[in-house]
Amino acid sequence: QIADTTYGGFGQAPKFPNASNLSFMFRYSKLSGISKFEKFALLTLKKMAKGGIFDQIGGGFHRYSTDARWLVPHFEKMLYDNALLPIVYSEAYQITKDPFFENVVKKTLDYVIREMTSSDNTFFSAQDADTNGEEGQTFVWKKQEIEKILGEDSEIFCIYYDVTDGGNFEGNTILANNINASSLAFKFGKNEAEIQNIISKCSDKLLEVRNKREQPGKDDKVITSWNGLMISAFLSGYRITDNSKYLDVAKKSIDFFESNFEKNHILHRTFKNGKPKLNGYLDDYAYMANASIDMFENTSDPKYLLFAINLANYLITHFWDDSSNGFFFTADNHEKLIMRPKNNYDLSMPSGNSVAAHVLLRLHHITQNKQFLEITKKIIESQATSAAENPFAFGYLLNVLYLYYQKPTEITIINDKNFELVSSLRKKFLPESIMVLVKNEKDLATLSKYSFFSGKEFQQNKTNVFVCKNFSCSLPLSNLSEIEKEL
Repeated sequence: QIADTTYGGFGQAPKFPNASNLSFMFRYSKLSGISKFEKFALLTLKKMAKGGIFDQIGGGFHRYSTDARWLVPHFEKMLYDNALLPIVYSEAYQITKDPFFENVVKKTLDYVIREMTSSDNTFFSAQDADTNGEEGQTFVWKKQEIEKILGEDSEIFCIYYDVTDGGNFEGNTILANNINASSLAFKFGKNEAEIQNIISKCSDKLLEVRNKREQPGKDDKVITSWNGLMISAFLSGYRITDNSKYLDVAKKSIDFFESNFEKNHILHRTFKNGKPKLNGYLDDYAYMANASIDMFENTSDPKYLLFAINLANYLITHFWDDSSNGFFFTADNHEKLIMRPKNNYDLSMPSGNSVAAHVLLRLHHITQNKQFLEITKKIIESQATSAAENPFAFGYLLNVLYLYYQKPTEITIINDKNFELVSSLRKKFLPESIMVLVKNEKDLATLSKYSFFSGKEFQQNKTNVFVCKNFSCSLPLSNLSEIEKEL
């Protein structure tokens, strides 16, 4: 009812990204067979990535659009947007295999590496909208400036990004793409790849010039929960690109938080210049536990599974409220408040309760810990009516419900020797599955105490895949078509 079928997104201006709701549309479309939900989510993602809300040459998403077309953003960049959006764009790529979506993921993650990463391998919180008190000054262009920098290539670039003499924002131009490269190829007598190469080369030149301008201020506070989201985003990028750079970035970051937890036995809310401040909140534990499961799924390193389990147990011990079947936002050892707050709504970020339910559900299927499943059920049952009445405010929880009721398919990949097979499975859209890649025999031996891994053998020169559902497992499979039949 509030979907904008012309420009995508929900409602009119201002428009905010709603990553969790778009992810749910992909899942609901798969579940129901009704394609219009998937098509709408893909339309929204395309319109956003072509609009001014996406930094066309530097990568990354601005906070929101002041208009319905996604053209004029509020220029602030928040870490959490640039974590949540690459995850849903990765899903769009898995569904469509359209390199457009993959490119958005890469440009966004590369922006975070380049501009939002600390010397501790953690991630800063935000980049300001203003430079010298003027909103967007760093990001906008005049046509004459572009022509001077790009020379003869400027004509193609200016048509591609709708750059005009009068501009579209206070006499300047916010770059936005409204024409396909194929149309430009026809107009200029080139092939599409040549046009894309020209656009890419021009973008690099303009970014080099832009980097010499005065830059917006940066909030260099490191927020644990937002870092958890960002780690998950890098792992999503790794799965669809096979670029180990993204895995390395995620690993260095999560190792920072894991070592601090080992030393202090708590998560801290924030860090500044490497120094911790404040005890962590629900979101910090839930988001970081979710990221740790993601890391475990991609590496099979038992320390990440243990980290996730320890965080989950800490949540249950210190945050759980059995009287209302939900988690408090603050721990029982936090400073005393008149009332301990709770938040169940998935708005600009998922609620800690929704993510905690996801964490516990995933951990239950890996460890068979019944307490994890019982608490997941309590959260779901306590929120189901509200989610049905107001689904827009429970997008992430609806994704958890999807996984819960589908009863996850458990996929174990033993040995990554067959790179093509592993890569093909990673690039599939399998939201109803939990997929773990076991890279070595030592990890498998350590993990064999869990039923998810028991009875599975490691073969040195062969990749085997086990597909399990409802406590019944396939034989070891090494052929993609056989695996697809099981899925």
